[in-house]
Amino acid sequence: MAARAPPAGRPGLNTRFAQFKLVLLGESAVGKSSIVLRFVKDQFDSFRESTIGAAFLTQTISLDENTTVKFEIWDTAGQERYKSLAPMYYRNANCAVVVYDITQSASLDKAKAWVKELQRQANENIIIALAGNKLDLVNEQPDKRAIPTADAEAYAREAGLLFFETSAKTAENVRELFTAIAKKLPLDQAGPRHARPGQRPGVSLAPENSNTNVNGPCSC
Repeated sequence: MAARAPPAGRPGLNTRFAQFKLVLLGESAVGKSSIVLRFVKDQFDSFRESTIGAAFLTQTISLDENTTVKFEIWDTAGQERYKSLAPMYYRNANCAVVVYDITQSASLDKAKAWVKELQRQANENIIIALAGNKLDLVNEQPDKRAIPTADAEAYAREAGLLFFETSAKTAENVRELFTAIAKKLPLDQAGPRHARPGQRPGVSLAPENSNTNVNGPCSC
C-alpha cells in the first residue's frame, strides 16, 4: 500500500524550526524601530516616541514549506546615553542589523563604528547586515540622498556584510532584508517543527541586566 501523504496545510515530520537572537543597532532617528514595526506588524507610524533602553519583539519567516525561522528581536535605543547598554543586547546574538540614514552624510560613518564594535566584541560567527533606511525620501526627492549607494555597498562588500537600502514607510526591501539574514543563519541546527520550540543551546535571548527598560517600538 502506498504511503499516505500528510493532509494539506499540515507540516510534515521533516519540517524544521529554528529561532535566533537578532539585535538592531544604529544612531537615534535612523529608523531602527520603524523597520522592526514594519517587519513585525506591517505598520508605519511617523509619530512614535524614542525607545528607552530596548524593545523586544518576535517574528517568524517561512523560508520554504519545510523551514521556519523565528527572530527574537532586540531593538536598541540610539541615544548616546544608552550606548553603554548595547553589549548586553548584542552579546550572544546570532545576527545584527546596523541601520543608517541615507539622507544624513555622517550616518554611515556612525554605522561603521557599530560594525567595528560588533566585529570586535560580538559572537565571532555573527551575521551582520547594513541597512540604509529612508529610501522613500530619496525616491521622492533624489537630491536628498547624502550617501551614495555605491559607497555603502562597497564598504559592505569589503566588511563582509549583507547590504540593503530600505524604506520602513513603504516597506521596500524590509522583508527582503530579514529573509536574506535568515538564509545566512545555520539552519542545519534547526529542530523538527512538531517539537516545542525552545532556546537553542548556547544562545541567550535576553540581556544579562534584567533592570533595563523595555518599551514598545518607535520611529528611531
